[in-house]
Amino acid sequence: MTIDDAINTVKGKITAIAAEAVFRVKKMSDEEARMSVYVPGDKVQAITDGTRDVVIQLLSAEGLDVQVFPYDIAATTPPPE
Repeated sequence: MTIDDAINTVKGKITAIAAEAVFRVKKMSDEEARMSVYVPGDKVQAITDGTRDVVIQLLSAEGLDVQVFPYDIAATTPPPE
């Protein structure tokens, strides 16, 4: 699996929770990415809980570190792409 595959896996989990999610992804290396996710405030904890197991699995089984940082879109405007 590549880091792009891992990012898409995590994005799939997030969009299942919050279809309206706005993503900003920064690949740090071939093994690490930071994913900022902007969603309504009531979805922030669900994103945290819903991605915890998959990111741990990606790290332990694939050696891929996808960090997920959910933000309340009403409080934090997504930066330009």
